[in-house]
Amino acid sequence: MIVSIAGKLVQVGEISVIIQAAPFDYEVYVGDYTRRQLQNQIGNEVRLHTLDYIEGNAQGGRLTPRLIGFSTLPERQFFDLFCSVDGVGVKKALRAMVRPVKELAVLIEEQDAKTLSALPGIGPATSEKVIAKLRRKMPRFALMVAGEEVADSMEVESPIVSDTYDALVTLGHSESDARKLIDETLATGKKFKDTESLLTAIYQRSK
Repeated sequence: MIVSIAGKLVQVGEISVIIQAAPFDYEVYVGDYTRRQLQNQIGNEVRLHTLDYIEGNAQGGRLTPRLIGFSTLPERQFFDLFCSVDGVGVKKALRAMVRPVKELAVLIEEQDAKTLSALPGIGPATSEKVIAKLRRKMPRFALMVAGEEVADSMEVESPIVSDTYDALVTLGHSESDARKLIDETLATGKKFKDTESLLTAIYQRSK
């Protein structure tokens, strides 16, 4: 499995980009939001986190390998979850990626089926399925910070706090911001059984 690709961005098309990673040129499919981010990067070195899949029907005798690219690892993780919803799949999920993952995660977490259903290829029935399956997994993505570098992790006391800290810095929060968000939430005195419950509490406090 190809998990990332780095090279010169030589072309941006309507649904894919071409990355020159000598001696090959790779076509990488991207969502519309990612495509817009890359439009002004032609000629520059870029790195995309990738997923690969096989398109086509084995019975039809034609199977084509495809690469899908994302600007950050959390975006790739979100897409993987999105594809797991019954009735979505790779093509439909990619068409729907017209807004930042942070915004999509907030829509799902807040159960905004009306706005979700307006995404390309989703519709009312699928939006309800997305919310039902993914709502409790969205706080970590709803906390994403755009345009921030991923910070190094630090040693903290409990595995839950440590994992939450790692999740926050992966989502783009600075070390100090991650510590502040965790400390403020723990100061409420509530007990958290896992990372997801702590992230959910942090997200609800920051809304």
